[in-house]
Amino acid sequence: MVEKSTQAPLKTAGGPKHATRATRSAGRKMRSLLLDAASPLFRERGLSGTAITDIAAAANAFPSQITYYFRTKEALFVECACRDLLYLARATEQAALKAHSPRQYTHALAETVTASDSIAFFAEALTLTRRRQDLAPLVERTIERLHSEGARAYASQVARHGWRSLRAPDESSRRFWAVAIGVILEGYAMGRSPEALCAEMLRVLGEQAKSASDTARLRLVEERDASSNSNEED
Repeated sequence: MVEKSTQAPLKTAGGPKHATRATRSAGRKMRSLLLDAASPLFRERGLSGTAITDIAAAANAFPSQITYYFRTKEALFVECACRDLLYLARATEQAALKAHSPRQYTHALAETVTASDSIAFFAEALTLTRRRQDLAPLVERTIERLHSEGARAYASQVARHGWRSLRAPDESSRRFWAVAIGVILEGYAMGRSPEALCAEMLRVLGEQAKSASDTARLRLVEERDASSNSNEED
């Protein structure tokens, strides 16, 4: 007679919650690998010149994994462009941290932005969403994040150095990126160099803020003018 085992069945190590977390972590890693592989291919060949099989081969993945995580090649293209733009925004913030004057700050931002092709890449994604409105929410979220983080970084820098901003932080951030997109797209069409693009951006942006020393000098001039007017009236 065969004896029945009294041992309870072995449980999966860590339980269901652990397995779920591991699955999600693996999914995030695969999505990141696919984005890393697709981005340089899209930049070099464009959307139509890049096949799903090329991306899968570059990521050492299966084509079915691309459609599983992103549904379509167009959705992957837009997500790559949005991610690259936010990476560029982060790089501009880091470059501008070394600035000690408003002029240096604006120059660092413009120089970093114009040295990259991320804005041109993002512009292609913007054009694509005209025909694929289902992809528009990702672009909208990216733009809002771009402006909010830009405003936060600018306000922090102004407070840190005691500068006097000529505009509200949100307005400064939106104006900067609007000018960047316009100048870079126009410049790409005309074959301008990054140096020429940077110079044009600086010209259009103009003065963004005044340093503490500039503010002090301006106050002295205003006080002197007010005193002169008062003496003349007497």
